[in-house]
Amino acid sequence: MLGLHSFKIFSAYIMTPYLQLQAARPSTIDALREDQASAMVQVLGIVGFALLAGLGAQVRIYLWEVPITFQTIAVYGSGLYLGWRNGLFSMLLYLMLGMFFPVFAGDGYGLVYILGALSGGYLLGYPLAALAIGYCSRRWNSLTGSMLSMLVGSVVLFTLGVIWLHVAAGHATWWESIDKGWLRFVAFDLAKILCVGLFYTGTRRFF
Repeated sequence: MLGLHSFKIFSAYIMTPYLQLQAARPSTIDALREDQASAMVQVLGIVGFALLAGLGAQVRIYLWEVPITFQTIAVYGSGLYLGWRNGLFSMLLYLMLGMFFPVFAGDGYGLVYILGALSGGYLLGYPLAALAIGYCSRRWNSLTGSMLSMLVGSVVLFTLGVIWLHVAAGHATWWESIDKGWLRFVAFDLAKILCVGLFYTGTRRFF
């Protein structure tokens, strides 16, 4: 009986707060989202995360066909902080910048570069991933909720990326594309999701 009672206390006071999808109270950070922010704040947020994505693209590690970059940190963050609409606009702006400037992980830019790049599916998936994260995090804004929202966005992103990679690289099997386009990134992506989730939750609590 003592063991059962201790388990109930552990569940109620220690585990339950971490399993909740919605934060217990609002935060000033929520005012950055599309339905609460002023026009100026929205513009600054959209431009800021687009520039962060471009900056993250400059950190790239080629271990196989698709590089490991920090771009997805900006993608995930834009959905959490800006909401679905402005997160979408921010990543669309990033793609627009890539039409004229070398802000992608490769050395090229422009529509021809995107269509010819093995990572083109990931680039085109950025706006949809930010949209999905922003939509889910409208209510899922606790640490667990925000991480779950980013996992949804990650599924959207890697689904498009793997499909594009399979066609562009001409892999013999879908398993090869799944392996090179998703499985090898799982550990890195989960680390990014954890870091962004902790930072987002920390800023919500601080403000």
